[in-house]
Amino acid sequence: MILVLDFGSQYTQLIARRVREQNVYCEIHPYHYRPPKTEHIKGVILSGSPFSVRDAQAPRPDLSWCEGHIPMLSICYGAQLIIMMHGGEVMPSSTREYGRANLSFIAKGESLFNGIELQSQVWMSHADTITRLPGNYDLIARTNDMGVAAFRARGKDVFGLQFHPEVYHSTQGKQLLKNYIVDICGCSQDWTPESFIQNTVASLKEKLGADKVILGLSGGVDSSVAATLLHRAIGTQLYCIFVDNGLLRKNEFEEVLLTYKDMGLNVRGIRAANHFLAALKGITDPEAKRKAIGHVFIEVFEREALRVKDVHWLAQGTIYPDVIESVSVKGPSMTIKSHHNVGGLPEVMNLKVVEPLNSLFKDEVRKVGRSLGISSTILDRHPFPGPGLGVRILGEVTAEKVRALQEVDHYFVKALKTSGLYKDVWQAAAILLPVQSVGVMGDERTYENAVALRAVESTDGMTADWVHLPYDFLARVSNDIINNVKGVNRVVYDISSKPPATIEWE
Repeated sequence: MILVLDFGSQYTQLIARRVREQNVYCEIHPYHYRPPKTEHIKGVILSGSPFSVRDAQAPRPDLSWCEGHIPMLSICYGAQLIIMMHGGEVMPSSTREYGRANLSFIAKGESLFNGIELQSQVWMSHADTITRLPGNYDLIARTNDMGVAAFRARGKDVFGLQFHPEVYHSTQGKQLLKNYIVDICGCSQDWTPESFIQNTVASLKEKLGADKVILGLSGGVDSSVAATLLHRAIGTQLYCIFVDNGLLRKNEFEEVLLTYKDMGLNVRGIRAANHFLAALKGITDPEAKRKAIGHVFIEVFEREALRVKDVHWLAQGTIYPDVIESVSVKGPSMTIKSHHNVGGLPEVMNLKVVEPLNSLFKDEVRKVGRSLGISSTILDRHPFPGPGLGVRILGEVTAEKVRALQEVDHYFVKALKTSGLYKDVWQAAAILLPVQSVGVMGDERTYENAVALRAVESTDGMTADWVHLPYDFLARVSNDIINNVKGVNRVVYDISSKPPATIEWE
């Protein structure tokens, strides 16, 4: 595996994703992490950072356990750190160097730059510059404006890059990373969806034995892939529960249950809409709504789970970004929104937790799902929040508002599918606003609700940009919604990106 040490860069997860694109396993850990064993670590990558290496509080870990013993690639802050630690000089840039640059010099015969062309475009993002290398370090690349774009420790596989090879704008960055991962570190490129399935199923069989496992299904990609892996490993020892919280999409409960039946999964569907709506009565605060939904979910799930005797494990569809967030280099993250699924259940029911997907990014989960033969109906579904429409209805949630938003959402998603646009969108949402506005229908004046439509493109939801849907499409959808959904007379389209906005409105 390759180990990425995270100094807080916005690009850290992207580094790991690029490594995995080479079919090589990779993990992210905080910069101060020191593995108990190193035999399995073939290379170490140091990330960038929002810090300046010249700051007194800048992170400076002890790297003696790996530097010079395991091939190391340091990027941006990581490269400046190596230079400072060994007596070189890093100074503030005269201007912040951000954006495209071109390599004007590449040292001959340097393995890290095999196949990289002169004038190849690279991406800079830093406020400090390496102005002097230590005596035992050699320059291996520069740009027109930067004296040190890359260096190497003499006689050692310790490399530094002032630019970011992991970003799309470094046009040959993928080749450079492959040179490091495969040629220098000697990784075998055998971490594939098929190998993941084989190893995970074998590991689950060994871990779970003859124990029973319960899993809360949502109809989404993560829980469906987790259920299929567990089913392969333990068969009928897996018991799945799918709760209808009354906040799902139109007809979703029935459609999802039918899909799972075709997959051979043992799924119990529970209708509990009235419980959730009663708990939400009078609540308008977004976080309070999430907590109310989560509390009722735990009650319903626990009641149904206790009908299965002698259960020892709770399975969850946790994926790798959730794991990374929990051990963030910046410490526990500020709560943007509370977790929505089964938080607290393991303690309440005295269960051990099994998370078969906790080493995968979202797109990797989909690749594993395809290798498992799961239907594209599930794998291509857009992500949907655990609290469902409860966080897409701004203000108090009522049965009437749910029915209205289900219809709006139905027309929006249906139009995306019939127009061939659904797969171009990472996530589509309709939001019922706590706003009424004046309209005219026929000869009558109306004063009714406004809804916002949102469609974003993303890879894993960490960042997202709004999709430029065609004007004629938006006009048609707006017309369909206003003409067919009683109580709605205005449709707007959300054109904010994440950051600074979030994908969901609550």
